[in-house]
Amino acid sequence: MSPRVKICGLTRLQDLQQAVLAGADALGLVFYPPSPRHVDLPTATRLACSAPPFVCLVGLFVNADPEWVRATLAAVPIHLLQFHGDEDEDYCRQFDRPYIKAARVRPGLDLLQYASAFPSAQAILLDAFVDGYGGGGKVFDWSLVPAALGKPLILSGGLDVDNVGEAVRRLQPAAVDVSSGVEASKGIKDAGKMRAFVTAVRAAGSAGSMGSRTS
Repeated sequence: MSPRVKICGLTRLQDLQQAVLAGADALGLVFYPPSPRHVDLPTATRLACSAPPFVCLVGLFVNADPEWVRATLAAVPIHLLQFHGDEDEDYCRQFDRPYIKAARVRPGLDLLQYASAFPSAQAILLDAFVDGYGGGGKVFDWSLVPAALGKPLILSGGLDVDNVGEAVRRLQPAAVDVSSGVEASKGIKDAGKMRAFVTAVRAAGSAGSMGSRTS
């Protein structure tokens, strides 16, 4: 089964529509003001209400005040929360909404221990460690990923059409998450890159790989 594809950091209606046409399973909206892909509530609401049925809307937060998260959820029809900061399990589960937790991968980080600290998470997203939050379009060392994480794996961090096929074959993630790898510029998506990315993921997933990973 091919991994699910999330296209994150959408800021424009035309990009959201092209992401859907490309075959994205999930659409990510960034609610982190320092990010160049941040969207305010009116924009996020317009984008979310334009998404078709059965496409998952994901809201990304970084160390946000809980009341701000609740206000966002009241205004925007978000299906899944994504926490990218230093949030703990109690913080993440307080919103009574499915969530995924991001880990910024670097040598010395025990990913098995990290995943076990979030038993209520739907999945663990692995991203590159850089200054600040978010992978910044950087690829991390995939050999640091354990064979069995204990949770479904979402792979992020510098993915693009040139490397996502290898990533899928090697790590067999449940999903992949892309932002800068399908952009014309920060916050502006490229329709052709989105189509090519989804096609590459589907092709690698269909081809399968030698061996298997356990989520």
